[in-house]
Amino acid sequence: MSTFETVGSDADLVAQAVRELIRRTRFPVAFGGLLSDGEVPVTSIVGSRTRSLEGLRVQPQRGLGGRAMTELRPRMTHDYGSSQQITHDYDGYVLGEGLRTLLAIPVVVSGRPRGVLYAGSWDEPSSDGVATAPAMQIADALAVELRIREEVERRVRTTSTPSPPPTLTPAHREELRASFAELRSIAALVQDTSVRARIGDVERRLLALASSARPPSTSEVRLSPRELDVLACAALGQTNAGIAEELGLRESTVKAYLGTAMAKLDAPTRHAAVARARRDGLIP
Repeated sequence: MSTFETVGSDADLVAQAVRELIRRTRFPVAFGGLLSDGEVPVTSIVGSRTRSLEGLRVQPQRGLGGRAMTELRPRMTHDYGSSQQITHDYDGYVLGEGLRTLLAIPVVVSGRPRGVLYAGSWDEPSSDGVATAPAMQIADALAVELRIREEVERRVRTTSTPSPPPTLTPAHREELRASFAELRSIAALVQDTSVRARIGDVERRLLALASSARPPSTSEVRLSPRELDVLACAALGQTNAGIAEELGLRESTVKAYLGTAMAKLDAPTRHAAVARARRDGLIP
């Protein structure tokens, strides 16, 4: 699967995906964009011979890309101009570029369309599968990056710093712990340093909220980011196998991180390590 450099805007991610379409398929032209205000403005174009595709804005259900977004699956035509399976609202753009073969791949995030990628040719290629499979992988990889960004933004928006109450109810404390563990899992997948820093700020605010009723800790224990990730998941009662799946690690690696964390915390069991880490304000 393709991976993206996550630094930059959503439009930058689309531009990377479009370049990957050119690199990994035999199509000479690629373009695409993300859904905004009910339509998809094409923000990136690579390989075109003319400027006809500039300004293209695709609505759901209209044209090949609109149908792909509505059906949540790729659509392809080998003769765009005469196809009876699509509307021809955008012929001026597509035929103006001289494209005959066109593949449209929806970018689907959490079951809903977030955009569409196109790959096209002025001639008819020899077969479908060779180009379609990598194109779908690229769209899936883009969808993963967008989902991560959306979840991070949601967490940042909804997590505030109210005046901490004297105590937290058990239900609130468990929700706080689950949020902390989920943020640690998301941070492990994010490469953008600015986004990771924002996640770190939210984590520290959650820790401050959780420790508001505790006396200040004098512990000098320092755990690595991965040791904290594993302990945060263990604090929710997850098994080693579950933690491995959550963090994208081998189960043996999870055991190793738990072992080093237990040693640093001078704890004989994982449960004791979780209790000590909470007491020292390392996890909520």
